[in-house]
Amino acid sequence: MSSASNHFTPFGRTELARRVAQDIQDGWYVNLGIGIPLLVSDYIPEGRRVMFHSENGLIGMGPKPAPEDLDPWMVNAGKQHVTIQPGGALVHHADSFALIRGGHLDLCVLGAYQVSGRGDLANWTTDDVSVAPGVGGAMDLVVGAQRVWIITEHTTKSGEPKLVEHCTYSLTAVGAVTRVYSSLAIIDVDRNAGMTVREMASGLSFDELQARTGVELHRSIELASPYQQEMS
Repeated sequence: MSSASNHFTPFGRTELARRVAQDIQDGWYVNLGIGIPLLVSDYIPEGRRVMFHSENGLIGMGPKPAPEDLDPWMVNAGKQHVTIQPGGALVHHADSFALIRGGHLDLCVLGAYQVSGRGDLANWTTDDVSVAPGVGGAMDLVVGAQRVWIITEHTTKSGEPKLVEHCTYSLTAVGAVTRVYSSLAIIDVDRNAGMTVREMASGLSFDELQARTGVELHRSIELASPYQQEMS
């Protein structure tokens, strides 16, 4: 781990959610996991049509309702009250998972405990016996979705890397993750080419990022130019 003082500004939760929202394309069907991923729906650019899916049977999930419009039966997979967009649908749980398993989701956005350099994902249990594990629909989602993007802190609270050469926690899926939005960088993941950094937090050097990461990183052509200008 690097001993340098933190002179950089990490990406915040809202900033990460906004950055993910910008990369979601018009017309995509998207599943958002519990936690930071749920913030993504608040930052979809105006005029862009995105259909959000919740595995408990919502297609076209809308934003949080106003108190006077709350329907106690309209909840997402995290048991949070939501609305439904025009053109949306309520479907049977089996139909919802048929949509997932049939490869009809363009994207799934989840949190993670660990991501390996080849895109393996561990996001449902750790070694902490005081916390009950809960896989939910994650195993179906990461295999069925066409893309899997991860939003996560770059390291644990104790400073251990969450991006590692090999996951040490129980796997959710092998080679499923295609992009990571961490508090320090945005990184593309390829099971053959490994992890390529597209963007870094302000003030953070590539070497400092590498020191906080448990797997070798590659620098993209787009990233190299401004980084070298900064160092010159």
